Formats: sequence, structure tokens, C-alpha cells
Amino acid sequence: MTGAAEDSTTALAQTPLNALHHALGGKMVPFAGYDMPVQYKAGIMAEHNQVRNSAGLFDVSHMGQARLSADGDAAVALERLVPGDIVGLAPGEMRYTLLLADDGGILDDLIVTRLPQAPETLFLVVNAGCKDADFAHIDTILAGAARLEPLPDRALLALQGPQAAAAMSRLSPDAARLSFMNGADMAVAGVSCFVTRSGYTGEDGFEISVPNSAAEALARQMLDQPEVAPAGLGARDSLRLEAGLCLYGHDIDRSTTPVEGSLRWTIPQRRREAADFPGASIILQQMADGPVRRRVGIRPEGRAPAREGTEIANQAGAVIGAVTSGGYGPTVGGPVAMGYVQRDFGAVDTPLTLMVRGKALPARVARLPFVPQNYYRG
Repeated sequence: MTGAAEDSTTALAQTPLNALHHALGGKMVPFAGYDMPVQYKAGIMAEHNQVRNSAGLFDVSHMGQARLSADGDAAVALERLVPGDIVGLAPGEMRYTLLLADDGGILDDLIVTRLPQAPETLFLVVNAGCKDADFAHIDTILAGAARLEPLPDRALLALQGPQAAAAMSRLSPDAARLSFMNGADMAVAGVSCFVTRSGYTGEDGFEISVPNSAAEALARQMLDQPEVAPAGLGARDSLRLEAGLCLYGHDIDRSTTPVEGSLRWTIPQRRREAADFPGASIILQQMADGPVRRRVGIRPEGRAPAREGTEIANQAGAVIGAVTSGGYGPTVGGPVAMGYVQRDFGAVDTPLTLMVRGKALPARVARLPFVPQNYYRG
């Protein structure tokens, strides 16, 4: 997910659920070129706890959806752009991967699914603020090898939380049979959808790709389930931060490599041995030697949160990095953050100093995630 935002005077696009957000009392803000709800009447804290304890419904229709097809297997073509094992995906299986530049910088993070009914075709979900650039990049590099079909006629809903499966099963009994990072075509409340068991909160849940014309009616039916309440961007951010998940444009970006971003797990052995992905020589060298800096979890002591941009210093007072995401963690019961530090200061429990509003506050490197991830693996 990207955190791109604009000046309030920018002409904003609307998702198919815009009228519903207003009807629910959503507080609307500019986000990645769209008019989006940051919270509803209950507030961010209540929405966060709703997702951790029951189920929340997010509108993520601003994300970019597309199909990638080829005369052969589209996965072969896509591996020219990403370091993940896409060829090895079984029908219906999903993978988190990274769109890389030639110097190893991260252009975007994305989810790739091999479609179960058309296994040679891939379903892509990319970040809202990057989707135009992503699609242009894919079109240009894979011209003649694969065909990209953006899907602007589809909305995307995210139903997240430990009670998401109970609510979803009433609308689509087939959904309960999915395990984490798998997807299938199925009817949801009588509407033909593509459903994946995935999400961005650390909890069990589903993402539902639905035609724009049916999105509001389906969202209303989901909200009619006793376990479900609406949730906005504010709760989405606090949930993903507690789960240790990166926000594109903040925790990872064009200036960071997968190794620096503590995402080396996204590059399996087969791709490392082939070294045939963009930036492979730089990334593999960093794997061998260790990066100069890397992303870590941070637990500030006390109650004051350390926001993005906060300087991180060692105990001698020398600046060794900066916070990239930070705020209050409702489930943790205190402030949490992520940021980059020089590699000698990346071990768990290493003492740090955060410069918060002109004051030096103590903190420590923390293990990620801050809360257990509760994905359903069957």
C-alpha cells in the first residue's frame, strides 16, 4: 500500500463506494489521488480494535488491478521484472513480490495470483499511487512478451479480522475453504467475484474483487453482518504497522533495496542462483556482505509516538537513521515504529535515542511484527 497524498485542491477520483462512505459519516481525505475515508464515526481506535477482535470492512478500490496474459505462461515474462518465484505458483496461489529497478531499488510492492481458471494468466494488485507508472513500466518492458489489461471496472473490498470468515461464509460458503494466500472465482451474495484470502492487517481476512456496478450493494450486505463494521485508512495504517508490514513510499521506495528493507525472504533460492532479475548483482552482493542499513522495528519507551522523519541516534548522540512509520499501537498499548538504522545497530534490544519534538527519548530495536500475525493456513 502506498501512502501518497495530495493537496486538498487536487481534483480527486472517487471509488464506487464514495456515496456509501458519506452515508456512513466517513471523514474524507485526499489519498493517492482519491477521495478516501480516513475514519468513520466510531473513530480510528474503535475501528482498529474492531478488526483485531471481530471484523472490519475496508474500501481498497483505489488499488490497481490488472490481468497479465501471454501466448505461453505470463509468469515467465513477469519474472523479468520481479525477484519472486512466479513460475512456481500453483493455480489459485498468490505471492507478495517487488517490482525492481535495474539498480535494485523498489519501484513498488505487489501481489501476484495465478488465476485458477486460466493458469497461464496472472492477476496483479499494485499500489494506488504507483499504478499508472507500474502499468506503463510493465507494458514497456514486456512489450511483445505479455499483454497487460488494467481492470478499472472492478472495485476491491477487504474484509479483515478473526470473525471475517464467519461473516463471509454466510455470503459465500466457498470462501471458508480458501487458505491464506490463495484465491478463487466464486459468487458472493449472488455476485460473480474473485476472492482471495489475504489482507494488510495481520489478521485473517479476504479481499474481494467485484464489478463496480455491484460494489456498493455487496458492501452494504457485508456491513449488515453482525460481526462487521466499516474501517478507514487510519485503522488500516495502525493495523499494518503493528503487523510489521511495509507502506510503499515510506518504509520502502525507489531508494531502498529488498535487502535493506528486510525483505530478502521475497527472493527464493532459484532466483538467487539464476541472478536474472533487475538489480540482481547489487542485491546479491548486499546479501553476501550485508547492507549498510536495514529496516527494523522500534519500541519507544514511554507514551510519546515517534512519527515519520524522526531522527534515530545511538547512545553517543550520533545520528544513525530515521523513522519511516510510527504511531500509537492500540493492540500493543504503546508507541511503535519502523525505520532504518546502520547495520551495526540492527540487533534486537539495541538501545536507541529518538529525537521527538526536540527531546531525546529512549527506545530499543524490537522484533517484527509487534503483534502475532493470525493468518488462516488451513
